[in-house]
Amino acid sequence: MRINHNIAALNTYRQLTNNAVMGQKSMEKLSSGFRINRAGDDAAGLAISEKMRGQIRGLEQAARNSQDAISLIQTAEGALNETHAILQRMRELAVQAANDTNQDLVDRDALDQEFQELKAEIDDIASQTKFNKMNLLDGSFGNKIDTDPANTTALSVAGVAKIIGNGPAETYTITDGGAGGDLTISNGAGDSITIAGGGTVDGAQTINISKWGITIRTNEGYTAGSLNGTAIVITAGTGGQFQTGANQGETMTLSIGDMSAAGLGINGEDLQSRANAEQAITAIENALNQVSTERSNLGAKQNRLEHRIANLGTASENLTAAESRIRDVDYALAA
Repeated sequence: MRINHNIAALNTYRQLTNNAVMGQKSMEKLSSGFRINRAGDDAAGLAISEKMRGQIRGLEQAARNSQDAISLIQTAEGALNETHAILQRMRELAVQAANDTNQDLVDRDALDQEFQELKAEIDDIASQTKFNKMNLLDGSFGNKIDTDPANTTALSVAGVAKIIGNGPAETYTITDGGAGGDLTISNGAGDSITIAGGGTVDGAQTINISKWGITIRTNEGYTAGSLNGTAIVITAGTGGQFQTGANQGETMTLSIGDMSAAGLGINGEDLQSRANAEQAITAIENALNQVSTERSNLGAKQNRLEHRIANLGTASENLTAAESRIRDVDYALAA
């Protein structure tokens, strides 16, 4: 007969301890609302739940980012709406000035005064339209030209003839081909561009490269001048980039061109004569088309963002439900 240990009492004590621990855990789950309060409760479930939580918070922030992007677009589009109205009035004035019932020094001068004031207002709209202190319509939010790997200059590009990759700053030498009339641009490292005599290069943009900080030196016998119908090959960067997803790379880009009078190609127009007025009509037509294209692009981006927000909300809702099934407590079962 053994009297050193009370086995029944030990068993009772063990069961009491286990029940106390289980009761403590159940109380913890009921009070916190979580089935998993520490890694020991469900290590794999905790890891999955934390990843889902990170994704959910990313989706919610992406939705807020998209709302901010829509606000930016609405700011720009509202300003362009007024630019459109101004251009329509300028076209009306140009059509009126093109009529020879007007005298150049009297009537056309009066029309031109309003014309110039409206043109100045377009510049004011372009320079003063901002979102979070960022200019939207002066070209700085548009395509940027990378002239040096470490520096970016904010020049707006209405169109490009060819897109190349980013590269280091180099020195180019321009030579002609003698009697053949070929023009060769080379950097001395095997890279060159040759324009055959009598040939043309796609594009018809006039670009003031002095704004890029580039200096062209001409040798004796050559003079600097303007070339019509030429294209300069540049590297086009991106405009504004919006993080519209929870993961890297889930972005949307937006570029807004230069909507100033110069950017719209009407900076030098006036109504001092019938010929000038007729020229202004054509220039304003082109400017109207440019603004219309920009507004259409903004509208398309806004519609896309609205659908993106709806999709983000659905994804966040479904992921929250999945995370809840893993981490939240079942009160009926825990009680």
